[in-house]
Amino acid sequence: MAPSIRLSPAARSLFDEPLAIAVQGLGPRQQVTLRTSLRDETGELFQASAHYQAGDDGELDLARCPALPGGSFSGLEPMGLLWALQPQKPFWRLVKRDVQSPFVLQLEVFERHGERPGQLLAQAQHERAFLRDGVRRVPVREGRIRATLFLPPGDGLFPGIIDLYGTGGGLPEYRACLLANHGFAVLALAFYSYEDLPKGMKEFHLEYFEEAVNYMLQHTQVRGPGIGLLGHSKGGDLCVSMASFLKGITATAIVNGSVANVGAVLRYKDITIPPLGINPKRIKVGKSGIADIIEVLNNPLEGPDQRSFIPLEKAECCFLFIVGLDDHNWKSEFFAVEGSKRLQAHGKEKPEIVCYPGAGHYIEPPFFPMCAASMHLLFGKPVMWGGEPKAHCEAQIDAWQQIQAFFRKHLTGKPSGTSSKL
Repeated sequence: MAPSIRLSPAARSLFDEPLAIAVQGLGPRQQVTLRTSLRDETGELFQASAHYQAGDDGELDLARCPALPGGSFSGLEPMGLLWALQPQKPFWRLVKRDVQSPFVLQLEVFERHGERPGQLLAQAQHERAFLRDGVRRVPVREGRIRATLFLPPGDGLFPGIIDLYGTGGGLPEYRACLLANHGFAVLALAFYSYEDLPKGMKEFHLEYFEEAVNYMLQHTQVRGPGIGLLGHSKGGDLCVSMASFLKGITATAIVNGSVANVGAVLRYKDITIPPLGINPKRIKVGKSGIADIIEVLNNPLEGPDQRSFIPLEKAECCFLFIVGLDDHNWKSEFFAVEGSKRLQAHGKEKPEIVCYPGAGHYIEPPFFPMCAASMHLLFGKPVMWGGEPKAHCEAQIDAWQQIQAFFRKHLTGKPSGTSSKL
């Protein structure tokens, strides 16, 4: 029997779902190298490889066989060939731009181990999709809003969430649509550097975000009485600001965000919140040329920078802070803890804070490979984001469950049944 790759699901799976990988038809205890390859939409190549030894029966099941030292990872890692994918171009991050098409994963099995693997024994292709069948993608151009709404199948009422990304700008849709696959109505909202929105991050007006909140509250398929907010990085502090000043928000989840306003002036009616001060002299650049910017921001508890602290005690919602303890973009744990102190000092409910050792800044949906360093739009040079690949991958899986459980609990009233591992 010739060697072959067995996948489950066989041809196509959702990107945030596990993929079972096995090889059959090998010789007893045969040594092989497995390699995965994926090209993003710009054509950049991501690869991972691992060394394995088949069992006495010539079977190799990644759920039972540990990877041997020498590849991209070692140990029992059934999804290692996905989370360990690394760009062949330095400082490149895997993002999905068109969620209507899948990523195509190539799997190959080669003879033996070593720098140059031997003959190709078997190969397979697998699609990693972003939209579940029946999920609707609706471009939204109402008033000033520039967004995409994802609606689960059916005509029921769905808990509603607005999803915001960070300083990359544009309109990333991949997290929103993956979340919609799990039964949420999710609005991926652009806020700058997209179509006719402002090109730069000079100032933001909360009235724009208020329009998006009202759009969701008035939507015939969004379940009231309130909606949720999900924000990463700069999107996180924008969500804290929205929760602090706008009506109709029930639950706010922040992934490695800030409780101080960062990077741009924030305005709402007659209120102005200045951005937190920065000191570029505190950037550390290592021999690799990668900048560590963790110390760049000023302390929002000191001097004039206190004016940048967002008054989250005004919020009428519950908060969840997801924190990567190795975040090198900024001090996410410090922000979460100070936000918690401020809420409790004003008699508000203590927020949930879930901390992940070994997780960096870009905590994405499950199985996105960790990005250790990439170009930073504001600094114009590659910066380190932090993280250790295996721990970061595990954090992404758990955080995804935590986020969904948090929104189910607060937007539908149903208990989550999920408990944190950490």
